[in-house]
Amino acid sequence: MKKLVSTVMSGFLAVGLLAGCGGGSGGADDGTVTLEFFQFKSEAVGTYDKLIEKFEEENPGINIEQNNVPESETVLLSRLSQNQVPEIVAMNGNSVYGEMARGGAFADLTDDANVDKIIPAYIEMIDQLANSGQVNGLPHSTNANTVLYNKTKFEELGLEIPTTWDEFIEVAEAIEAAGETPFYSAYGEAWTALPPFNALASNLHGDDFFEKRLADETTFAERYPEVAEKMLTMMEYTDNDLFGTDYNQGNAAFANGQSVMYMQGVWAISQIQTANPDIEIGAFALPASNNAEENRLVSGVDTLLTISSQAKHPEEAMKFVSFLLEEENVQFYIDEQKLFSAVENVFQEDPTVVDLQVHFEEGTITSFADHYYFPGMQVENLIQEFLINKDIDRFLKTMDDEWDKVQARQ
Repeated sequence: MKKLVSTVMSGFLAVGLLAGCGGGSGGADDGTVTLEFFQFKSEAVGTYDKLIEKFEEENPGINIEQNNVPESETVLLSRLSQNQVPEIVAMNGNSVYGEMARGGAFADLTDDANVDKIIPAYIEMIDQLANSGQVNGLPHSTNANTVLYNKTKFEELGLEIPTTWDEFIEVAEAIEAAGETPFYSAYGEAWTALPPFNALASNLHGDDFFEKRLADETTFAERYPEVAEKMLTMMEYTDNDLFGTDYNQGNAAFANGQSVMYMQGVWAISQIQTANPDIEIGAFALPASNNAEENRLVSGVDTLLTISSQAKHPEEAMKFVSFLLEEENVQFYIDEQKLFSAVENVFQEDPTVVDLQVHFEEGTITSFADHYYFPGMQVENLIQEFLINKDIDRFLKTMDDEWDKVQARQ
C-alpha cells in the first residue's frame, strides 16, 4: 500500500500540470465546444490523432483535445478526488474502472443505442467489474494475452503451434535442443509477469474461483499450486537476465531474434515490428492444461469509452464516443493497433494474429484473472517476489493473506 499511496501523491502533483494540456472542456465565443479526451495508451496517440481529425472535419463545432499522460490511472483517481474527471475517457477495462464506476464517476449509458453494438461477453466483463447496476462504459477494443513466436524460426525447426501443456513444453525442449532460446522474459517490471500468470490462472483456477473466494469457500493455496508450479517451469527455459530486463528491452530482444517465443500480449506487436520490420510474428494462446478443449484465449477489454457523470457537454461527448464506435472507425483503430474489436461484425485479419480469430469465432475466451484481484493486493509485485524466491507455499499464503486484508477493508 505504501507504493500505491506514494504513486497517488505523484498523481496529485500531476493534476496541476494538466490544466495546460487539455485539462478543461468548454465553449468558445463562436459556439465551438472543446472537449478533453483522456486516454491511457501512449502507443495509440497517433491513431487517435487521425480519428480526431476525421471527427472534427465531420463536426466543425466540436474540438477534441487528446490528453495522454504517464501513470494515467493514478492521475484519473487523483482527478476524481478533485472532482475533475475528464469529459471523455478511454481506459482499460480493469479494477480501477470498476472502482470509479461504483463511485459514480461515469455516466449511466445503459439505454444508449451503442450498447447493442457491443459483443455481449464484453459488456458482461465490465458489468462484473463495476457491479453498479448500470452500463457505465462501452467496450471498444479488446486484446489477447498470448505467446508471441517467431514464425521463421518455427518453420526452420519444424515446429507446430502446441495445443496442450505437454506439447508446449516439448516445443520449448525442441528449441533448446536446436541451440536456440525458447523464451525471453522481462520481469524487471513486475507487470510483465502477468501475461503468463493470467494465461495459467484464468484457465486453471476454475471459473467459480472469485465467487468462492469472496464467500471464503476456497483459497489461493487450494486452487493455485498448479499455476505457481507452471510459472516456475517456464522460467527453466529462459536464460536472459529476467529481473534486470524491462518491457522495452524484452520487445527489442525478441525482435532481434534472441528467443523463439515471447510471452506477451498482442499490444507488444507494433513495438516489436518497429524494432525489426522484417520479423514474421505469430501468436497463440498459451495452452495451460493437457485438455486441449478446455484451453481458452485470455482476452479482455483493452479500451472502453465513457463520459463523466458531471460532463458539461454530454451530448457532444457522446457524439465523439459514438463516432469511435462506428464500424469503419473501429476497423481503422484495430488495424493500426493490432487489437480486436468489441463491436460486432468488425474483424481482425492481420496475419500476425489471424490464428487467434478462431477463439473469438468459437467463443473459447476467458477474462484476465488479474482484473478481479483487489487492486490493493498489488498482485504483480507478489508474483515478481515469488519468481525471485521460488517459494510456492509462501507465495500462496501471501496471496490469501493480502486478499483477506483488502477484503476486510471493503
